[in-house]
Amino acid sequence: MTGKKRELSGVLAPMVTPFREDRVLFYGLADNVEKMNRTGLTGYFVLGTNGEYKSLSVEERFAVLRTVVKYRAKDKFVMAGMGFESTKETIDMTLRAADEGADMVSLLMPHFFAKKMIPEVLAGYITAVADASPIPVLLYNNPSVAAAVTIRADLLNLVKDHPNVIGIKDSASETCLQNLEAAKGKMCVLAGSAGHFLDLLRAGGTGGVLSLANVFPDACARLYALFREGKIREAETLNGSLIALNKEVSGSFGVAGVKAAMDLCGFCGGVPRKPLLPLTADQLETLKNSIRRNQLAR
Repeated sequence: MTGKKRELSGVLAPMVTPFREDRVLFYGLADNVEKMNRTGLTGYFVLGTNGEYKSLSVEERFAVLRTVVKYRAKDKFVMAGMGFESTKETIDMTLRAADEGADMVSLLMPHFFAKKMIPEVLAGYITAVADASPIPVLLYNNPSVAAAVTIRADLLNLVKDHPNVIGIKDSASETCLQNLEAAKGKMCVLAGSAGHFLDLLRAGGTGGVLSLANVFPDACARLYALFREGKIREAETLNGSLIALNKEVSGSFGVAGVKAAMDLCGFCGGVPRKPLLPLTADQLETLKNSIRRNQLAR
């Protein structure tokens, strides 16, 4: 990294928002944070895909953010998802997130007018938010939830020199290595999935935001530590277990699977907010068996 940009490294948990009967279980969220404070996680990504942030009102979003900020340990930082459709609202909400104690914000690209979101338009959006933000900005590439709007190298080349754009969380395995090459020396790159986490670290990535860190935070943090210590064989073994679990938990069942697995492993997952549905009895039994078979659960 050059200049004074902060390097973001390690493993973050993309925090879920626990619900019961469509109401946020703030006590459960606080309990999750307190338990994760005792792990090797670097910090928490609040109001992302796993947090079902599109299903939360603006006031609920900031109540969730305040809860995580209040209960996080001093050595854990908080990144808040603040991507909105308009530049103005994104700036307004980013300023508010900073006031609420977020250490940085993450921007999912605008996508309602997906066909108009060409690199120059997105670069203007990112630059305007980064100019106005008092805290660092990290880009969030997840075309599966953004109407296929994708951050690619041509966009990164337009914004990577901005002093307040510090990195990208890339959840798309098909773009992460190209984006890593484009960002080299200018921005940090974090994997958005356990499926390509170790591969990205090997190529020069600095960390990951892994849904599985909600269920097995110690194991996810240990994988990063093993890689940094040069214990590659141990890292590969652990990585195999994490990839298998990731496919069986979030890969098969999405957010509902992550939440159910959290409940099975001593965290407060709760259920998704409607119209998303919780796992069926058969799906839950399949998930239980998957976790039982894996050595991480022992």
